[in-house]
Amino acid sequence: MAHQSTDLTTSLTRPGAANGGADPRALYLKLFSGEMFKGFQHNTIARDLVMKRTLKNGKSLQFIYTGRTTAEYHTPGNAILGNSDGAPPVAEKTITVDDLLISSAFVYELDETLAHYELRGEISKKIGYALAEKYDRLIFRAITRGARKASPITKANFLEPGGTQLRVGSTTNDSDAYSASNLVTAFFDAAAALDEKGVSSEGRVGVLNPRQYYSLIQQVGDNGLINRDVQGAALQSGNGVVEIAGIKIYKSMNVPFLGKHGVAYAGTTGEVSPGNLGSFVGSSLENTVADSDTGINNDYGTAAEVGSKSCGLIFQKEAAGCVEAIGPQVQVTSGDVSVIYQGDVILGRLAMGADYLNPAAAVELYVGTTAPSAWGS
Repeated sequence: MAHQSTDLTTSLTRPGAANGGADPRALYLKLFSGEMFKGFQHNTIARDLVMKRTLKNGKSLQFIYTGRTTAEYHTPGNAILGNSDGAPPVAEKTITVDDLLISSAFVYELDETLAHYELRGEISKKIGYALAEKYDRLIFRAITRGARKASPITKANFLEPGGTQLRVGSTTNDSDAYSASNLVTAFFDAAAALDEKGVSSEGRVGVLNPRQYYSLIQQVGDNGLINRDVQGAALQSGNGVVEIAGIKIYKSMNVPFLGKHGVAYAGTTGEVSPGNLGSFVGSSLENTVADSDTGINNDYGTAAEVGSKSCGLIFQKEAAGCVEAIGPQVQVTSGDVSVIYQGDVILGRLAMGADYLNPAAAVELYVGTTAPSAWGS
């Protein structure tokens, strides 16, 4: 009597295989987890840390500087008609609005109908992030420029203080920028420089690369940067450093840092790099500003001018000004436009410009033996 083979490998029906193919799971349903993996969402902070003004019915906004005046002794019998040197001297700074900055995406209605997840809200967020990121980068580059400039007051025999550049560390290594002790020293030096230049202590802030910021937090036992009552919670939250020398500290991915926007990796041998760090130049995704860019009406400097040694900013709110003709907005088409194109355009827009105001209120941190050079007029 013949026996039926017990080997079912060739006769087994695999309902998940497409046309009897090799993959037994090809036809099984891919279930949507409900999770959307988002791109990097960097905190944007600069807008509220500088002098912000709204511009209407004009292309630029004028800021006025007044320099110091002098005291002199009165000669009996002489009329008092103002100081003989015409003090105080006055100068101006004009900030122009750049062209309309936009970020947009077209959402096809049929795609929305067929898709099993909702993208419109996420697209709107990402457009807003793109505008906010650009906003921060322009303001921080304006402050960097101001830290390298002399005062706009240039009248003979009147000397007004300009910007400050402070070296972090004493070697030629970029890793000096990550040393907590070097940074603490730099903050106290910056506070002293701002005091000596008569800059108000109100509204002083520092903006560092995230790795610098966390380096400071790790040194709480040595330098006492965090209140002892909240050291544990501060270390765990990563937001523990409140201030140094009266300067409130922020971390940002958008500040010029060692030739990149906010991030430059300086790990030790054998340490794994975090991967794609972006580039300061050469990619539209990095929102690079160059003098030749269409739509730019202020001087934010090229990558070469900003340089590769800047590693943080300390400033008071008068260091830079920002003028807005149109604040950050997100718009969506509707009505006839949606009918004609069977979808909607999600548009973010912004019209702003930024430049330095009072150089004395700006401090640039740098590494290496030579301070970065000034640029522009």
